[in-house]
Amino acid sequence: MTARLARTLSSFALVLLTTACTNYYEIPIETPIRPKLDVSAFQRVLVAGFISGGTEDVDANLETTRLLRSQLRTKSDLRVIDTDVLPLMEVATDNGSPAAAASTPAAAPAAAAAIKEEKDLEPYERLFANVEYWKKIGEEYQQPLIVTGTVMFTPHQRNSIVQREEEVYDSFGRRRVVPVRTYMERKGFILRPKFVFIDGRTGTVMHSENFREEILYNANQTTPALSSYFELMDRLIPSFLSTLSSQKIKGTRILLQ
Repeated sequence: MTARLARTLSSFALVLLTTACTNYYEIPIETPIRPKLDVSAFQRVLVAGFISGGTEDVDANLETTRLLRSQLRTKSDLRVIDTDVLPLMEVATDNGSPAAAASTPAAAPAAAAAIKEEKDLEPYERLFANVEYWKKIGEEYQQPLIVTGTVMFTPHQRNSIVQREEEVYDSFGRRRVVPVRTYMERKGFILRPKFVFIDGRTGTVMHSENFREEILYNANQTTPALSSYFELMDRLIPSFLSTLSSQKIKGTRILLQ
């Protein structure tokens, strides 16, 4: 027993000595991520616009176009084309994709207002397969990479259990903070964009990708719809950019010496 105790104490002393003599270094590292799409054949990019729906409090078409153009100017090697947003709703209705009742440009605003759910977008998505239309757009803007798609930004509410902290005092007046679980109604928004990347030389779809982000607030909290939209888009922007250009993930590693 004495020998075993001596060995244990010796090992413990060795660990303490090693720990005392060890230096820790935190080294910053960057991990490159290759883009999902090869865009080396393009020098220019046209964010053409989006078919959007959901709440009328935010023009998701215009806001998404502006935001993506701004991000690509600073975080992409492609030259961003500045032009008016294309009237995709009118083009889609002219092509007879939606119901006949919305088959003219004049009826397009009413049709857009009727896009409340994702299923309402389905008739309009045929536009992205219109090779002739996109090839014509490509010729007009010197055959760029074209970014388009759909954006749904819809109100959402859900009842759920939320944990909050509450102050309590015991019989001696001592204060404690304890977690309390409460069942409450929460309101917010869901953002569902679909980004479609089209080759402006041929008019064909090169790649498409769907995203979904959700944010919820306490029912008594008032948050502007536009603020929620930008908060959700902030989560998606890195994934969008990683489709077109190399990105770097920053982190740290611990080295011992």
